[in-house]
Amino acid sequence: MLILSRKVGERIVIGNDITVVVSRVSGDRVTLGLEAPPDVHILRGELRPFDDQQKAKPTTVAVAPHAQRGDRSFRADGRHAPR
Repeated sequence: MLILSRKVGERIVIGNDITVVVSRVSGDRVTLGLEAPPDVHILRGELRPFDDQQKAKPTTVAVAPHAQRGDRSFRADGRHAPR
């Protein structure tokens, strides 16, 4: 594991097309921004088991989920980006 120290506004570049930006630091909480192409799936670690279950299930939902929840964060394939 590589451990880096960064200040607010500084970036970490992964490969050619993924960038992590330190957005805010407040106490022991850090807010990160992730810039990646639409085909890159970004998921919080604690949601990984649920994502694996979803991939195993066939989906037949035709309505865009972001329209139902009023959530502004969604992926290019129409599914929600996790919070």
